[in-house]
Amino acid sequence: MLKVIWWQKLSGVVEISWSKNASLPIIAASLLLKRVTLNNVPRIWDVLTFLDIIKSLWVKVDFVWNTLKMDSTRMNMDDFKKELINKIRVWIFLLPSILQKFSEINIPFPGWCNIWKRPIDEHIKWLVKLGYKNIEWDEKVHLSWKMDSWEKEIIIDWFSVTATENLIIASVLRPWKTTLRLWAIEPHVINLINFFNCAWAKITLEYDHSIIIEWVENLKDEIDFKICSDYIEAGTFMVLWALASEKYIDIKNACIRDSKSFLSKLEEAWVKFEQTWTDELRIYNSIENLKAVRFQTKVFPWLPTDLQSPLCVLLTQADWISKVEEVIYEWRLNFLVEIEKMKWHPAILNPHEALIFWKTKLKWATVSSWDLRAWVAMIIAWLVASGDTYITNVEYIERWYEDIIGKIRKLWAVIEKVDNEEN
Repeated sequence: MLKVIWWQKLSGVVEISWSKNASLPIIAASLLLKRVTLNNVPRIWDVLTFLDIIKSLWVKVDFVWNTLKMDSTRMNMDDFKKELINKIRVWIFLLPSILQKFSEINIPFPGWCNIWKRPIDEHIKWLVKLGYKNIEWDEKVHLSWKMDSWEKEIIIDWFSVTATENLIIASVLRPWKTTLRLWAIEPHVINLINFFNCAWAKITLEYDHSIIIEWVENLKDEIDFKICSDYIEAGTFMVLWALASEKYIDIKNACIRDSKSFLSKLEEAWVKFEQTWTDELRIYNSIENLKAVRFQTKVFPWLPTDLQSPLCVLLTQADWISKVEEVIYEWRLNFLVEIEKMKWHPAILNPHEALIFWKTKLKWATVSSWDLRAWVAMIIAWLVASGDTYITNVEYIERWYEDIIGKIRKLWAVIEKVDNEEN
């Protein structure tokens, strides 16, 4: 459990970490090469767990600070630790690389997160379209390679980021041109494409969310590559500083180019900020002048669902009535129930819509977290609440953000780990 001392005013400079969402698919894609060095990899629970699975494939892994070196020349499945798969949903990124090297895979279904039980049926469907055979097993994924049928153009009916990344990995060495239509183009998807292009792949984008993957016979044996910064963490800190900074706080690696839609919504809510240098932002304390807004989450480049919860917390301090429309995930607005414990009264209209009423002085409470992004939104709420606030389920934070508590403490916040009995 964590304890946050009430009503703090923070100051200093914060540097945004590197993207987990970019790191995981690129780590999986690295298995198609012999030796890879990845710079700026966040040291978080999801990455470390994913690497434990990869090590069981006889891949040599050297992870020092934020530099990850992988050698896949001896990769095999003799000691594959399938029991680790249920710990992390992103094991699914391993499917294309394992199928490319071993032609067959038989493993359990993945673990789940609390937003919704995200199925892998769509992933399997698209892999079958690429030429893999799916053998239906209860509680298992069993795919094998066949060459008697395939499709060269795949159209998706929703912009799935994970599926986009997976199909890119699966298509990059196919012996024909592949066109993916209506696919996601989030910054971490672009980072994966850049990784492959640096390894001699030929991948281009078109204006209509199409990804064109030309056939190449081989990728480079060795590559050195940098992971991009996390624009979701950047947006989260923008909200935090607008509410809790003493005067202003500067953000380095602010992902300004990737955050245009979010910055536009902050400006509409009367958050004051300015660009001070290349990819650096100065966010001013704006808590006294915030204005209600209406926003809807959408696929990139529009406002991302992962910034919905921090933005909701910002709007608890805005005058008049705000409305949020969460169209990506059902029930992701459930975290508002926890904020309600802090003496604020939202109105959840349905699984996708909620109202945020007037400016409310948040009060101390013991709250829990519903998902990874809601967890850090709770931190924001605590730092502007009156009275000490406690939070449970703190393991969520270690899965997504690299030392975010340490970063906030360096800005003079007082956050302590306590036993449950002390509350």
